[in-house]
Amino acid sequence: MNGGDILLRTEDLQVSYRQQEGWLSVLHRVNFAIERGETFGLVGESGCGKSTVALQLLGYRHPSSRVDGGRIEFGGRDLLKLKRHELDQIRGNRISFVPQNPTTALNPGMRVGDQVTEILLLHKRVPDRTQALQRVIELFGLVGLPTPKALVERYPHQLSGGQQQRVCIAMALACDPDLVVLDEPTTGLDVTTQEQIVELLIDLRRRIKLSMLYVTHDLGLLSQIADRVGVMYAGHMVEIAPVAELFHQPRHPYTRGLIGSIPRIDRPDEPVARPLRGLLRRNELPEGCPFQPRCDFAEASCAVNHQTLDAVAPGHEVACQRWRSLLAPSVAAAGEAALPRAVAEPDPPLLALDHLSIAYGTGGGALARFLGALPFVAVRDVNLTIARGETLALVGESGSGKSTVARAVSGLLRPHEGQVKLNGLALAGLVRERSGEQRREIQYIFQNPDASLNPRARIGTILARPLEMFFDLDRVAMRERVLEALADVRLDAGYAERYADQLSGGERQRVAIARALIARPTLLLCDEVLSALDVSVQANVLDLLRRLREEHHVAMLFISHDLAVVRSIADKIGVLFQGQLMEVGRTADIFSPPFHPYTHSLLMAVPDPDRPRRTTANVRRVAAGPALATGCPYAGRCAWQPGPICEQKAPPWRKTERGVSIYCHLPLDELTARAQWVPPDEPSATPTPSTRSLRENPP
Repeated sequence: MNGGDILLRTEDLQVSYRQQEGWLSVLHRVNFAIERGETFGLVGESGCGKSTVALQLLGYRHPSSRVDGGRIEFGGRDLLKLKRHELDQIRGNRISFVPQNPTTALNPGMRVGDQVTEILLLHKRVPDRTQALQRVIELFGLVGLPTPKALVERYPHQLSGGQQQRVCIAMALACDPDLVVLDEPTTGLDVTTQEQIVELLIDLRRRIKLSMLYVTHDLGLLSQIADRVGVMYAGHMVEIAPVAELFHQPRHPYTRGLIGSIPRIDRPDEPVARPLRGLLRRNELPEGCPFQPRCDFAEASCAVNHQTLDAVAPGHEVACQRWRSLLAPSVAAAGEAALPRAVAEPDPPLLALDHLSIAYGTGGGALARFLGALPFVAVRDVNLTIARGETLALVGESGSGKSTVARAVSGLLRPHEGQVKLNGLALAGLVRERSGEQRREIQYIFQNPDASLNPRARIGTILARPLEMFFDLDRVAMRERVLEALADVRLDAGYAERYADQLSGGERQRVAIARALIARPTLLLCDEVLSALDVSVQANVLDLLRRLREEHHVAMLFISHDLAVVRSIADKIGVLFQGQLMEVGRTADIFSPPFHPYTHSLLMAVPDPDRPRRTTANVRRVAAGPALATGCPYAGRCAWQPGPICEQKAPPWRKTERGVSIYCHLPLDELTARAQWVPPDEPSATPTPSTRSLRENPP
């Protein structure tokens, strides 16, 4: 704290939830304060109590919860003691809320303009609907929505995910609140849309002196937007510090583990010195420090001594009795060998996509044929190969066609043109037309295990299902294979008797991986398998996938919008934009100049604690244009666009001597000269002879 004007303060906040056995305490004497004009970040693993704190600031309490003690002081009043009608005067008016999922937060049956108008009229901020509509148009312009006058008439489903979130932000700002509470507002968004939302919030804070509580599990993102950060573990506040000091001098072992778990785009192969061990298990917490079971520095007394926040520097507090004796943190261990990479085998590749195009609407009825409706081509002329034991990552923002490619490979979608080949043989378009052996060889791991695991079946039954389909085993052999699959993903035999809702998010994803591996496939399709996990669980699952790849020599098509994650696991990368490959190459070469303009924008959008904080002044905003049937799909949005040729003529494939194929009109030396993102082993972006080759070849 710098002695500024305190806007909100929590004192010894304690909250419990009812369980079958009684009451479970989820917040333990939580203390922090937010100053006017400040962004306070709240970070921690899933289940640490972040969202519970956020909802308490608006007086939202679940029917099965209770407040055991403490106070939340705002404007001279304790929010915990206010009655419902008093809270209604504050919610949306003086303290507003931006939710994680705008799709479920917005009313699907109301136009978005009416939803914001309702807030203004409810709090009597405008005298009538006419002025309310004018205010809504002004707000939509403030949050960067295009054509605000037209957008007010649209329904939520007619907007993109990023536009829906901007509407939620506009709604939160409608009444000029003193504080905005943001609960994971960018978790479900791709990296470029996330960057736009973060830039918007930074800009709003500068222009209107906005105060924010930003709840997230993404420490890298907080490094770009927060002034101070509070780190929570199991309902306890374990560290509070200015953001720069937290990243460069973290004091609590848990904070150090979280920072070490962040995938680094510029140092993909450096192992963390002190990775977080295990998972948060609230039913196994000791009386003393809650982090003691997972701490590498714990002493016997840590299990019994209650830890309280202790000032270690101005504005920096930590709840650890050993902080003085811990050595200066080293997030990454220098000099250790990089993880082994899979070696690509000679032809034929395990999987080959040969001029693959995928379209929706090809099965239209008589009316569609009569009207001459054309199918929507979602993926166009994709050529890729994956060798045995190799990992190919497909990256790109939402809607780029990544998952569509995976569905075509798995047989859930029939290709419009081209072929999918496995071991040199063309596969039938749909999975029901393929042989049992072909179905076994390709297994799919879905993004959301909550939806892909049967909630009414025990884990053992779920894992046994692929064995019933693909193998002729007796019950004893099947049971042994199930237990082996659980052991492969580091789950003990007891998990076979549990149901999916008895597992954490990371454990459910491990079960989903085990279900795919139990069929002994040669290719895994990993579709955004980490996007819903917090950073420490994400690191554990990444380590698991690396180990399984080496042990089982299984190839992977790894789909993600997170370039930092991709760099740490992939052998090759394909960059997709609106269904068109923009760049293809080996991973190390993709992250070195020259870059395709779209790849460069993805690199610059990745939040990195070591990169200088963004300011809206140095960000060039380029309006997105519609996809072009001719020319480059990125034309109209490209900041490096040389002229109308990009819209009129398809670019050539330019191939560097390193083997990277780039789909662009600009020559390679100019692409290199324009690069701003430079990896640590590249002293500058100066063109070199190896990057000036202008050979034009398809990937």
